[in-house]
Amino acid sequence: MASKLEGNGLFESSRMILPEHKEAYIQYMTHKDEHSKPIIDEQEWQQIGQVLQESFHDHKRVTLKLYDPVEDKEMSGFVTVINTYRKEIKLRYDDDEWDWIKLDDILSVNI
Repeated sequence: MASKLEGNGLFESSRMILPEHKEAYIQYMTHKDEHSKPIIDEQEWQQIGQVLQESFHDHKRVTLKLYDPVEDKEMSGFVTVINTYRKEIKLRYDDDEWDWIKLDDILSVNI
């Protein structure tokens, strides 16, 4: 009995883990690499809007950098619809697939 209390013996001999602890550990591991969304100033938003309008009117391909809590994503395509009421754009890819993208998720736009 004395050997269990020496060093880390007490915890090594106990192999039981509570479901709450398991869930908390899984939650921690999934959210530990997240980063916060950067704040974009008004001038940058104006430049993003101009590039999106240019892609919409002139049918130019744009590359969007989108916010994701774990890893930022890049998408490339053509802007076919700009919905200012819902604050979304419709981005069409080469293979006639498309996605609605929220303007709040856009970090930068390049032609």
